[in-house]
Amino acid sequence: MKQCTLGVVNYEPTWQAMREFTDSRDEHTDDELWLCEHPSVYTLGQAGKREHILNPGDIPVVQSDRGGQVTYHGPGQILVYTLISLRRAGFGIREMVVRLENSVIALLAEYDVEAYSRRDAPGVYVNEAKIAALGLRVRKGSSYHGIALNIDPDLGPFLGINPCGYQDLKVTSMKALGLSYEKHLVATKFMQLVDDQLSASS
Repeated sequence: MKQCTLGVVNYEPTWQAMREFTDSRDEHTDDELWLCEHPSVYTLGQAGKREHILNPGDIPVVQSDRGGQVTYHGPGQILVYTLISLRRAGFGIREMVVRLENSVIALLAEYDVEAYSRRDAPGVYVNEAKIAALGLRVRKGSSYHGIALNIDPDLGPFLGINPCGYQDLKVTSMKALGLSYEKHLVATKFMQLVDDQLSASS
């Protein structure tokens, strides 16, 4: 599938571009992965409850159309947005979630870090702290939004929310785990692992 590196881009126009791509695609449109970072922003999913935003300060809050509750995006957190035809891929949204989680688990395994997913709270965890969050939307049989991996963001803004709607949920990052990395190499590897997972036959 086509891999696109966008750099640091604002959340709202990127979200709108994903919607427009999804609405205009047909059965011949290639799937795409968009790799990016966002300036600091809180986003509320479709079921997001404002009471989970505890102290936003001067960070903007955006009501999004992805699944899930509230999360934080900011510099140092890498996102891979997954513009995938599920009809063509031959799997459903639940399997897609598992494949995205597995891409993070595989990446961290290369650093000898044991990560895991939770059926009751989608995402990827290390030592009970969340290191990757995901939220998806399906329209016309195709997905958009995707998965976010904390490489070296400021973790402070996560204290201003109940991450993903869970009170006192701890959040971590590769930096907080003491891992040695080059961010651009991690980002490129992460996007390739997502590609490998989503391209694998069911």
